[in-house]
Amino acid sequence: MVMAETIGEQLRIAREQRGVPLREVSDQTRISIHYLEAIETNDYKRLPGGIFNRSFVKAYARYIKFDEKKAVEGYSRYIRDQGESLEDVPSTPYHSKVYTDTPATRSPILTVVLAIVILAILTFGALALLKWYQRRSAELRRSSFSQVATRNRVFRSDSVRDDIAGSFNVWKSDYETFLLQ
Repeated sequence: MVMAETIGEQLRIAREQRGVPLREVSDQTRISIHYLEAIETNDYKRLPGGIFNRSFVKAYARYIKFDEKKAVEGYSRYIRDQGESLEDVPSTPYHSKVYTDTPATRSPILTVVLAIVILAILTFGALALLKWYQRRSAELRRSSFSQVATRNRVFRSDSVRDDIAGSFNVWKSDYETFLLQ
């Protein structure tokens, strides 16, 4: 096996030999895939610079089970050979994700709890909206019934009117009891 000259090439070859896709390295190390591509092509000007670059190289090497110390030394040697100091590597104008040496994972219990809380909030909102709609509909029906009763009062006798009003009041109290349950 022929050894690659630069650390970027060595890391790429080691990754490919292990059959690890670059996307997986990015997902597990939380390093942008663009930064990993820059490391593999030795284009360190695309990285944030300074200690971040060494940390990215180290995390990348650790994930693909490449010697971390050898990777950082190879990075440092490459930068010195380019005539730059390790602190002078320019940084990119934009920032990406938060970077750590350990893969980010969310507890499955936390995921379930968050899902339950979100569903509870949505259910509560839907029930409150339904209750408001039912109350509003009842108020509209009551107002239309009272208009009909007022119009009919002129044409009916007192005894018939009292029977209708009594029946309506019984129905109304049963309906209000139902709504309050």
